[in-house]
Amino acid sequence: MKSARIIITGVLALFLGAFAPSYAQQDQHEQQAKPAKQEQQAKPEKQQQQHGQQQQAQHQQQQAKSDNQQHQQPQAKSQQDQHQQQQAKGQQDQQQKQQQQAKAANQHQQQQAKGQQDQQQKQQQQAKAANQHQQQQAKGQQEQQQKQQHAQQQQQQNQNRQQQHQQQANRSSQQHPHPAEQQAAWQGHRAQNWQSEHRDWQQRGGYHGYRIPDDRYRGHFGRDHWFRIYSYPVVVVGGFPRFQYDGFWFSIIDPWPESWSDDWYDNDDVYIDYSDGGYYLYNRRYPGDRIAVEVYLN
Repeated sequence: MKSARIIITGVLALFLGAFAPSYAQQDQHEQQAKPAKQEQQAKPEKQQQQHGQQQQAQHQQQQAKSDNQQHQQPQAKSQQDQHQQQQAKGQQDQQQKQQQQAKAANQHQQQQAKGQQDQQQKQQQQAKAANQHQQQQAKGQQEQQQKQQHAQQQQQQNQNRQQQHQQQANRSSQQHPHPAEQQAAWQGHRAQNWQSEHRDWQQRGGYHGYRIPDDRYRGHFGRDHWFRIYSYPVVVVGGFPRFQYDGFWFSIIDPWPESWSDDWYDNDDVYIDYSDGGYYLYNRRYPGDRIAVEVYLN
């Protein structure tokens, strides 16, 4: 038993001794293989880690690029906006400059038009002044001619009067009645109450005698053409005194006012005027009274 136990122990020791180196080699081999295995196992992880880091680095690069692009895009947009604004401002300035130039050109045209208008008005005023001056000259010449004509007419009238006076003076001795007869005719027709005794032509039914032509009347009759009866021929017809003036005979058919002087027909200025449908004799010393007279050609 004991020998068998010794044999078993020796066999076991032999077995263990033979197995121990092999196990040691195996264990050593496993120990050597384990780092390689671990390394192989760690290598994918490391690769994964490196790959992750690469991806992360790429992601960071992309993110940075994206950020850079996003940052650059606003900058580019801002620069583009600024460029557009500058272009718009340049266009606006150009438009304003063109508007100012157009405004200045318009103002210049307006000033030119105003200058031309002022020049035209000035020329019109000068032409008007020249026309007025010519009209004034023509009017002055016309007035001068009228004055000359009037002076000539007056001279002719004076000459005619002188001739008439001369003719009347030559015939006075034949045509004048006796002074006493003439004075009796004048005094015989003096009114006692002239306001109730005299009658105008309307009261007499109107004037139906001879009418003096207008041109003769305007030139020799009216209040501006006065005379004195004593210097003209006087006759007595039907008891009424009749005198001659400017080629016409005037018969006094109305009594003369008692307020007149006794010798008014010799010393007072009288004139013949047509009024209220007939001819009347007026005394300049007594302008409120008039005597109806009738005109005869011969």
